[in-house]
Amino acid sequence: MMRELDKELKELRLYGMAGAWEELVKQGGHVTLESSRWLLEHLLQAEVTDRAMRSISYQMHTAKFPVHRDLAGFDFACSPVDKKLIEQLAGMAFTEQAHNVVLV
Repeated sequence: MMRELDKELKELRLYGMAGAWEELVKQGGHVTLESSRWLLEHLLQAEVTDRAMRSISYQMHTAKFPVHRDLAGFDFACSPVDKKLIEQLAGMAFTEQAHNVVLV
């Protein structure tokens, strides 16, 4: 049954869930009814995460950005930008009030 589930998840293109299922099987033990809710939540979360990561990867590839960059790797010491302001903008709170941000 475990092999059939893995096959069905892949046929449905639920690769994140299939990968998570394989990891759970490797950890050993059979899934009981009491843990079925936890299992389904775990598998669904793995699928959501996997699809988000694949989407970002696809979008980055399509945009043809030369390198992935984020604020975690930004060196504020070598730049004249206001670190506190950038971190505040990164929180995206301005979108809740429907305000715009113009960067020059």
